[in-house]
Amino acid sequence: MSDALHHLNKRKRVHTKELEPYPHPRKFKAFVDHAVYAAGILGPMFGALQVYKIWSTQNASGVSLSLFGSHVVFNIIWLIYGTLHKEKPIIIMYSLWIVVNTLVVIGTLLYS
Repeated sequence: MSDALHHLNKRKRVHTKELEPYPHPRKFKAFVDHAVYAAGILGPMFGALQVYKIWSTQNASGVSLSLFGSHVVFNIIWLIYGTLHKEKPIIIMYSLWIVVNTLVVIGTLLYS
């Protein structure tokens, strides 16, 4: 299920039953509760490799400006959503993605 649909369904469930405890008492759910923070940091770190390549070689050939530009726009929407709903993993992850994707866009504009 996509991130957007997951959170819409989660919001619907909030009003129909009690929220589950955090971290969850079941080991797998507790693991996922903590792993999402690692994923939120590691994902943008791997994206930073593209930033490094563009800026170190000063060459952005083959990089799609429209793709990374649209990522910045959608990352901002996700950041607003995470902030409004006080979802720390979403706030952390999309703040980092905004930085990474903005640097790719700037590098692409400078070095294409």
